[in-house]
Amino acid sequence: MNRFLAVLFVAFTAAQANAADYPAKPVRLVTPFPPGGSVDLVARVLATDVGKLLGQQLIVDNRSGASGNIGTELAKNAPPDGYTLLVNTLPFVTNQFVYDKMPYDPINDFAPISLLDSVASVLLAHPALPVSSIKDLIALARAKPNSIAYSTAGAATNPHIAGELLNNMANIRLLAVHYKGGGPGLISTLSGETQLHFINAITEAIPHLKTGKLKALGITSAKRNPIAPEIPTIAESGVPGYEFTTWHILAAPKGTPAPIIALLNEKVRTAFKPPEAVKRWQERGFDVIASTPEQMTAHLNSEVKKWRVVFKEQGIKAE
Repeated sequence: MNRFLAVLFVAFTAAQANAADYPAKPVRLVTPFPPGGSVDLVARVLATDVGKLLGQQLIVDNRSGASGNIGTELAKNAPPDGYTLLVNTLPFVTNQFVYDKMPYDPINDFAPISLLDSVASVLLAHPALPVSSIKDLIALARAKPNSIAYSTAGAATNPHIAGELLNNMANIRLLAVHYKGGGPGLISTLSGETQLHFINAITEAIPHLKTGKLKALGITSAKRNPIAPEIPTIAESGVPGYEFTTWHILAAPKGTPAPIIALLNEKVRTAFKPPEAVKRWQERGFDVIASTPEQMTAHLNSEVKKWRVVFKEQGIKAE
């Protein structure tokens, strides 16, 4: 055995030994958006449910900025030992279409663990906006183009894409105002600084609807949600064919040992699949997927292809 092969063998043996002892300490879950958004919510539920099965604490670490690029780069550059993981959503693949320089490649710089869920958004409006339906909004937006502002979690984030899709399909011009996460974006609409916000988790919208601080104009899924069946779909409310659902993934830095990836995937699937767990997620507005790593990779590749076309046609870029 030559020296190179000997070194490689020692490194492989050490990695396997470390994987066998995993996890021997708390695991960090990097969320590249601030508290208050869907990524943070998913990460915290994941930390509780999967942490119990792993027998170690999963600590949520919010590292926001640049539409998720800052936290995602941090996770990419962490040691590939299973002690730093990433929870992310659609900007994980769409940021490459709006930023000239990217600090990571979503396919090649990460080891996939699981596609966790899918989720629709709810279009919320400030009470002062004189509309009560999607048809009202379309009429007002056509009469006053670029005068109605909707808040986003940053360029190329879920709310931004949902809004641009509505602009395109309804032939209107809503004005996107970018914030550093879904939480700050929601706060801006609650305060009246912006008039609209696409919120990712329907359960996060309900308290504001009950107090009258916001009103719901429509949900972005193809069907109404049983949690709030009174909220019509945008498609049935004047924009036929409109549908926007997003997702959340769990990933690790590239090079993380395969046994660790397999263990994490097993724990995710064990935590997410029981009927009571599925119900808990549905009550939060999420549909459980809990895929294999291979299925997650196939999904990401499909999303890259789909959104590349949309972003090119719409000319969406980070400002």
